[in-house]
Amino acid sequence: MWAAILLTALGCYLLKLAGLSVPDSLLAHPTMQRVAELLPVAMLAALIGTQTFGAGSALTIDPRLAGLAVAVAALLLRAPFLVVVALAAVTAAVLRML
Repeated sequence: MWAAILLTALGCYLLKLAGLSVPDSLLAHPTMQRVAELLPVAMLAALIGTQTFGAGSALTIDPRLAGLAVAVAALLLRAPFLVVVALAAVTAAVLRML
């Protein structure tokens, strides 16, 4: 087990070192900057989609979808982040109790 932990730590360190060794000219390229701006949004959207609609290898529609809809509505109304999370959680919890 410790070998796996040490190997993973070494891999993380080498990945970090590889990121630090990328030339500034490559990072300053407009395409690379655009990708760096949009990649976190795409990753978060994919995570939300898989966590909301996924149950193992099947697609499901359950109270999580209602929680997501309430969260989107709260975001459109410019509610604070904690309020958005609380509203979504309460919506999903109440619907699960029904």
